[in-house]
Amino acid sequence: MAQSERGPRERMVFSAAQLIRREGVAATGMREVAAHAGAPRGSLQHYFPGGKEQLVNEAVGWAGRYAGNRVARFLAALDEPTPGGLFAEMVRQWTDEYEAAGFAGGCPVAAATVDCAESTESTREAAAAAFATWTGPVARALTDMGVPGERSGPLATLMISALEGAILIARAERDVRALTTVVRELVPVLDAAAVKAD
Repeated sequence: MAQSERGPRERMVFSAAQLIRREGVAATGMREVAAHAGAPRGSLQHYFPGGKEQLVNEAVGWAGRYAGNRVARFLAALDEPTPGGLFAEMVRQWTDEYEAAGFAGGCPVAAATVDCAESTESTREAAAAAFATWTGPVARALTDMGVPGERSGPLATLMISALEGAILIARAERDVRALTTVVRELVPVLDAAAVKAD
């Protein structure tokens, strides 16, 4: 959905996620969110009576849903879905972004976790829920591709953990090396976990 097609509340949540992924929670102010969203500043209090904490938590929730919803799109892009192919698609979105636009952006859920996990319990809970919202569709996709159920959840966690770590390293190094490395090393492991049908 394009930014212009969203209502003011949705635009503010989306804008908060975009600013958090670039600047972190501490540097993302309510005034900047309103300006980015093209929304009147007075509407922030109307839509987010819990203030910045509520807005951040909703932005984190949005990001988790967005990541979870992308799993189906990644699978649709594959001629023959495989666990390794899914992971490669998950990573490719970041490699493409960094090669095209630079390394300014990261995952808003990770940024909120780093900034708030110890200081704001509701944001820590929102981040944990967002990761679960993302992990669930990945695990279900793995099961659908023949990964035994008891391994699907742990492998989904491994995939997301490897991706998040590679994003951090890529941003620090200003290089996609970590992203290409996790694909090269994990794809064979992930594909080996799928039980081939006779």
